[in-house]
Amino acid sequence: MSTLSAALPLTASPWPLPSRGRVGMFCLIIAEAAIFTIFVVAYLFYLGKSLSGPMPDVLEVPVFSTICLLSSSLTIHFAESALERGRLASFKVLWFVTFALGAIFLIGTGLEWHHLIYEADLTISTNLFGTTYYSLVGLHAFHVIVGMIGLALVLAFALAARVRQEHAGRVRVFGLYWHFVDAVWVVVFSVVYIIGR
Repeated sequence: MSTLSAALPLTASPWPLPSRGRVGMFCLIIAEAAIFTIFVVAYLFYLGKSLSGPMPDVLEVPVFSTICLLSSSLTIHFAESALERGRLASFKVLWFVTFALGAIFLIGTGLEWHHLIYEADLTISTNLFGTTYYSLVGLHAFHVIVGMIGLALVLAFALAARVRQEHAGRVRVFGLYWHFVDAVWVVVFSVVYIIGR
């Protein structure tokens, strides 16, 4: 017994606590995931129950916008890695590219809605499909807009030389939100444009 106790270290290394920012972001993501789950379930539940008006077949699959949004997860990851290595110029370029890809996605959503409203006569009050479609896709677009505001703020601070290598942890916390927005789009895209059609 004494040999065993001698082999074990007397003091264990303390368990490092996760940063408050990461814990807070994960709590936010869990709450937002619950909200999205409700909207997705409602969309699936009411799918096909509209008695009149345009149906899901009026939707055009937003392939290019989706590629842009999913690619932005890669660019933000590379931007975070560049900041961790102290490559500030690369960080700024990659962060801007992430912002631009998000903007392209939002423009694509706007063009899609313009087509649906003015050419397919589908509004949020047209029928049950319109209500659930605009609610679900609109909820996601709102989250993209919030993310774009965050991206713009970080970019503005970076251009003002206020973002440095020691801020990499905070930038990664924000990156979690952007990855969440992209992951949610995979679910929304699958439900609305693949399963729902």
